[in-house]
Amino acid sequence: MPDLSTNYLGLQLKNPIIVGSSGLTDSVEKIKNLEDMGVAAVVLKSLFEEEIIMEMEETIHTMTNQNFVFPETMDYMETVVKDDLLLKYLELIADAKKAVKIPIIASINCVSSQKWTYFAKEIEKAGADALELNLFFLPSDNLRGEKEIMETTFDIISKVKGKIHIPVALKISAFQSNLIRYVQHIDEAGVEGIVLFNRSWLPDIDVNQLVVSSGFVLSSPSDLGNTLRWVSMVSGRVNCDVVASTGIHDGAGLIKQLLAGAHACQIVSTLYINESSQIRKMTDELSKWMEVHEFNTIEEFRGRLSQANSGNPAAWERVQFMKHFRNFI
Repeated sequence: MPDLSTNYLGLQLKNPIIVGSSGLTDSVEKIKNLEDMGVAAVVLKSLFEEEIIMEMEETIHTMTNQNFVFPETMDYMETVVKDDLLLKYLELIADAKKAVKIPIIASINCVSSQKWTYFAKEIEKAGADALELNLFFLPSDNLRGEKEIMETTFDIISKVKGKIHIPVALKISAFQSNLIRYVQHIDEAGVEGIVLFNRSWLPDIDVNQLVVSSGFVLSSPSDLGNTLRWVSMVSGRVNCDVVASTGIHDGAGLIKQLLAGAHACQIVSTLYINESSQIRKMTDELSKWMEVHEFNTIEEFRGRLSQANSGNPAAWERVQFMKHFRNFI
């Protein structure tokens, strides 16, 4: 039987499938079910930076409304988590670590390096194997230029890595100018992993009610192409691990991302559509494909079709465009 194991963030995974941050990973019971179905690791449902700051400020506000508060108490409240939401998150990490053998990756959705970064240390203490930072710079935010986004990214990385020793991965948006250079700068800042990409909220318009509504929440297999393009361009050009996310719905999508250079793949939407049994189907497809092509390990073919092997990714993509579209335009 082929060996499906892979390494991500220094963690040995039994296969390349990770369940991404979602409602599928917000309880120990759900995580245990995912492990039983064969998943190699999970990313816990994200805490938002705003939630961490809000809970901390509410607690401090309660303390300062008392008749007398020692200054030492204020210092303590700014560094020690005492709030229900945050405590529950830490308890989820600790309880999940006791209940399963697969790696538990915590997740924080953030847009700045404000007071929330202290919480990274609490996550490490609770036993998380790694921390994924979901950087959510909205493409519609015209108040932040490329320089400010880069500075904020470096500031977040510096402050978080200065507090913890567990590996850190950044999950980023595809809507970033000069994406290759952005990823290379992140790599140079010392993160252990890059996840391509987070999924933005998509709008729709209700033509009957004349209001803006939500578009498709779940990804589809047609979303695979954009992730595949950038995984292929990035892998082999950075020292950190690269993980593919968005549009991976079956074994074929998984195999394509590995050929492009991904160390692992995050899936969510396909599990909502097909249920958790899809994990086993995908690993079976990968195993059978490896047998047919006589690959014993993933490392034997990972990155074989990465654009890094072409030397000039822009020229490579131009040639592909010409080859496939010349007769249609």
